[in-house]
Amino acid sequence: MLLRPLAVLAALSTSLLLILPLEAREVNHAMGVTEVPDNPQRIVMLTNEGTEALLYLGVVPVGAVQSWDGNPWYDHIATALADTVPLGTELAVNLEILATLEPDLILGTKVRQEAIYPQLSAIAPTVMTETIGGEWQENLQFYADAIGKSEAGKAAVDGFVARTGTIHDALSDAVNERISLVRFSPNRTRIYYKQTFAGLALQQIGLQRPASQDKDDFAQEVTKERIPEMDGDRIFYFSSDLNGDESAANLNDWLNDPLWLNLEGVKAGKAQRVSEIIWNTAGGIYAAHLMLDELEAIYGLASSR
Repeated sequence: MLLRPLAVLAALSTSLLLILPLEAREVNHAMGVTEVPDNPQRIVMLTNEGTEALLYLGVVPVGAVQSWDGNPWYDHIATALADTVPLGTELAVNLEILATLEPDLILGTKVRQEAIYPQLSAIAPTVMTETIGGEWQENLQFYADAIGKSEAGKAAVDGFVARTGTIHDALSDAVNERISLVRFSPNRTRIYYKQTFAGLALQQIGLQRPASQDKDDFAQEVTKERIPEMDGDRIFYFSSDLNGDESAANLNDWLNDPLWLNLEGVKAGKAQRVSEIIWNTAGGIYAAHLMLDELEAIYGLASSR
């Protein structure tokens, strides 16, 4: 175990000085090796999924990047983050405000914050995951290890895996349905494959994907000519409301296209809009369980919570 002297305390009745060491350890991460305190008290989190991970582990960050939707947090975590300072977005972290929080550990991700890693490391020990998204369970364990809560992290991940197994069994023959995932946006419409937040959850449950979507990739932007590739026994689609009327008009345009209306899943009444935040943007363990809640409701299953 590595020791790092952090403070010098005055003796109560003498002028002698006592060096008080704080236990620390080396953490291997996407940007190298960093020595971090064993029991960090002031943690800053720079990913949305990581904020959910910390909260699930019973830790409230002193600062965190704001949610992609919400002011500044997603509704499902807003109460827990009442005292947390927002630090901009994953792609634009406010370093000045971050520094004033005097953190003893910063957690982030290389895919978002590689360029500012030197500045972050100058403020406090900083460790990073390689990327975010479908890897949220591995990342949760990484964050748990970094803050000295490895067993709690394992319990959280094991609990989610166990719940997907329970849902698999409850679905019975319906588990063989081929599930299509589509995101509609004014900027780009994409078919989501298996290496996505929702795609990996469906895979863990054991639900199938149409042949055209049975790919270990993230997603692909498509034009209307490729609407037939969106078909499935069930079609789950999501669309952000952030652009207001523009998003609504775009979604209405796609959903009224003759090719969409001719899909077997649509004609069977099994095309359903689901939450963009829960199925896509939030990306953390609370969102993952809320997604399973939504799936259970759609299939008419008893809650496995």
